[in-house]
Amino acid sequence: MARAGSNSRIWTNKTTPWHNRRLQPIVRRSLADRPDSLPCSEKTKVYHSHTPSLCTYDRGTVVEFTYNRRHRVVCVTQEFTEITVVGEDDTGLIANVTTLLFERSINIEGLDQAVREGVFRMSMQVDTREMVCTQEKLRTDLHELGEELGVDVQVRFPADRETKQIAVLVTKESHCLEAIFEAWASGELGADVSVVIGNHSDLEPLAEKYEVPFHDIGDDKGNPDEEQLLELLAEYDADLIALARYMRILSPDVVFRYENRIINVHPSLLPAFPGAEAYLQALEEGVRIAGVTAHYVTTDLDQGPIITQRAFNVPPNSEVEDLERIGQPLEADALLEAIDLHLNDEVQVHRGRTRLRESADGNPQLGAPLELNDLNPDRPLDGLGEIVADSQPEADD
Repeated sequence: MARAGSNSRIWTNKTTPWHNRRLQPIVRRSLADRPDSLPCSEKTKVYHSHTPSLCTYDRGTVVEFTYNRRHRVVCVTQEFTEITVVGEDDTGLIANVTTLLFERSINIEGLDQAVREGVFRMSMQVDTREMVCTQEKLRTDLHELGEELGVDVQVRFPADRETKQIAVLVTKESHCLEAIFEAWASGELGADVSVVIGNHSDLEPLAEKYEVPFHDIGDDKGNPDEEQLLELLAEYDADLIALARYMRILSPDVVFRYENRIINVHPSLLPAFPGAEAYLQALEEGVRIAGVTAHYVTTDLDQGPIITQRAFNVPPNSEVEDLERIGQPLEADALLEAIDLHLNDEVQVHRGRTRLRESADGNPQLGAPLELNDLNPDRPLDGLGEIVADSQPEADD
């Protein structure tokens, strides 16, 4: 069960203990507030108890309540500690972890879990501000519980994320890695590139130029050692993983540990042409417009939430090399834009889609340039023509 402070109350949708249910949000609000409104401090998330919907509001926003049994809303700050549990699927995992948190007066604000190919993943957002132990004690206790249960437990406190560390995964293509390095060297990246990891050693000289450690985890055929990959990601404390044209599919064992923290760039306008040889697929289908997509990585190949896209015209009689020459600079640009949005916490994932937070600065280019809006015609539209509108029969009374 969850802890309720002296001035707060916990609701759930059913009487079943919440840690025995899946994907049920915990809904809390202050009893001191009026039942029809709740002022929010700082940036807040609002969870609806009767749906999995989530909205984001800025400082000072007042959220209206529909105060009945089926619809209650709560404001919670985003400065939560993140706990991720990954391992073989087994009964009792959720109950064991949540019981440990309850015993230390830690309130659970969000919980999500999934199983893919026998790998269990649970992601939690918890409020540790009033916990009755130190951060190191909680980290140690969770790691010991993980060893007892045979799972891996990661804990990230808000302070752990003040200086972001990026791990870049590469194969042989250099353009995206080079763009990341140039942005980092110019101070425009907003994070440190702590390590480059490749399944081939071709790009090691580029990493050496920028004095960044390079690790080759591939065998003679480029098959990566994912156990070594996970060890390196933990060693360099990666906050974000950028796939700079990394030509290997990450297993659920990796993806689950870094959910919504792995960004890939794919050379097509997803969801069109997923998988290998995307430019060739575009040519074979005869498209007139092609493009690239930066997206979060999920366990479904090239189906993760889209962050940014870039498009370009396909020249007549093009070959794959022509599309690569046009598309590669756009790949780097889309990837950098997505990284920037992620690092600045300006994009959020909701129901498999991304959207900008209301506090997002500037005008990020999520798709085609804004100038295109002025070039597109705005007429005709269905039903707006005078003749058609005048000839429409009147509706019956």
